[in-house]
Amino acid sequence: MDQNKENVSKILHILSHKIRRNILILLNEEKEQSFSDLMNALKIDTGKMSFHLRNLKQLLDQTPKGEYKLNRLGQNALRLLKEAEALSVDVDFLEKQTGQHVARFSRRAMAFLFDMGVAFTITIAVSLIGELLVLFSGQFLYQPNIFLFLGLLWLYSTLLEGFAGQTVGKIMLAIKTVSVTNKKMTYDAAAVRNFGKCFLLPIDLLLGARLHDDRFIKFLDKYSRTTVIKI
Repeated sequence: MDQNKENVSKILHILSHKIRRNILILLNEEKEQSFSDLMNALKIDTGKMSFHLRNLKQLLDQTPKGEYKLNRLGQNALRLLKEAEALSVDVDFLEKQTGQHVARFSRRAMAFLFDMGVAFTITIAVSLIGELLVLFSGQFLYQPNIFLFLGLLWLYSTLLEGFAGQTVGKIMLAIKTVSVTNKKMTYDAAAVRNFGKCFLLPIDLLLGARLHDDRFIKFLDKYSRTTVIKI
């Protein structure tokens, strides 16, 4: 057990320096790099490069040409780095949410119901416009279409949340969709999270409940790295 703890400490020490982390990331992207390639890419001198490569010797192999590449331990260390980066995003969000609180499920549900009403109104309007185009035939062809309704609800929610993080319902309830990475809300993230809300809601909520994270009521909230806060 003590030996395992010592090994963990060694690995964490190796990964603690930014230059060594950058070497691992670069080798993961480029597969194989020579000493001079690494030195030029990271813009450091020969002495520093030699020092950091010595520290990384357990994570690297050398090809017959003398180029460096990640070995199995190095690939595992890189996965550890990615998991640590994901954890740092969560910590950063929690530290920077001063004055901001994750919106309760009830508030989000009320906003969603309001948005459903907006989308339903749009659906009726679109359908009636279609009917106006066939009035000359004397037939009234309007039929409620659940797929049209859900598609318009998804499009409406995606466009407004991608643009400003708020639908009409969210504006009314004073809540907003934000990225937990503290980056600008994107249309891609809005499209993913709203796909679950519009088309897979029961499954999305069920999987979200298993996460045991107040920020991610729905599973696709976590997948898109988004949450909803009070403003």
